[in-house]
Amino acid sequence: MLAYIIRRLLYAIPILIGVNLITFMLFFIVNTPDDMARMQLGMKHVTPQAIEKWKAERGYDKPVLYNQAENGMAVITNTIFYEKSLRLFVFEFGFADDGRDIAHDIYQRMWPSLAIALPILIFGLLTNITVAMLLAFFRASYIDVAGVITLVGLMSISSLFYIISGQFLIGKLLHLVPISGYDTGLNALKFIVLPVLVALLYGIGSGGRWYRTIFLEEIGKDYVRTARAKGLSERIVLFRHVLKNAMIPILTGVVVLLPLLFMGSLILESFFGVPGLGSYVIDAIRAQDFAIVRVMVFVGSILYIIGLILTDISYTFVDPRIRLS
Repeated sequence: MLAYIIRRLLYAIPILIGVNLITFMLFFIVNTPDDMARMQLGMKHVTPQAIEKWKAERGYDKPVLYNQAENGMAVITNTIFYEKSLRLFVFEFGFADDGRDIAHDIYQRMWPSLAIALPILIFGLLTNITVAMLLAFFRASYIDVAGVITLVGLMSISSLFYIISGQFLIGKLLHLVPISGYDTGLNALKFIVLPVLVALLYGIGSGGRWYRTIFLEEIGKDYVRTARAKGLSERIVLFRHVLKNAMIPILTGVVVLLPLLFMGSLILESFFGVPGLGSYVIDAIRAQDFAIVRVMVFVGSILYIIGLILTDISYTFVDPRIRLS
């Protein structure tokens, strides 16, 4: 088991290095610091002096990869690549273009994102699996057909419709919870109820339909027919056998959602005014704050890799044969 985990961790290292190099090339080679300065200052009437001043204030005036003016290790350390890229591996995120400490911002904003994303993950998974198993239990019946039609209808509607409708009906007409905003402590509950309900509603369409397909595929396998031939009830077959053997594709789907626990939802946080990491990224893109965007891309890649590793480890508990692969 330990060797399996170590092997998966070693696989993640070249992936993370590759993501870091690609991000660096996109931000500093394809899109040079001069280009970033022009976009930030405005394309018209930008003087070379203004560009050089903007670069110097943000540490973009150094050579990209190799500093010929320095001696020793400084030829590498006093470069944009070392300052803006390699330091990310030791979680030195530096400062935003407006001078804010990025690491401090991430720490402050991750908690609102967690407060919303964690209930969405847990309750969304339970709701989708419950609906999918109910439809699988009544497969090929009027309940199944009506349920599939409903799920397809739900997944065909834009998430913006659910957000705006929820804000209007629950927040504006019924005045049950605030439309937007956030608070700390227990006062945050009234602000996260509406985003969580909206996310569960627009996620049940695709999630329930996908899990239903997984369960129906398992139901058609030989071991299920053998279990029925032994006299087991349909309920026991579904919950004891089908659900257990369907956990691998279910865990694979969960890994996509794990980074959202910290990264937050870009749409939800923006529309509901939640000061999480999702809205943090949106604000940085609007302000063309390239330092924040670059760091969040790197953090997101780390979270996805961690999610993949955790998923691989969870596979070993569902199917011990994977430990030998």
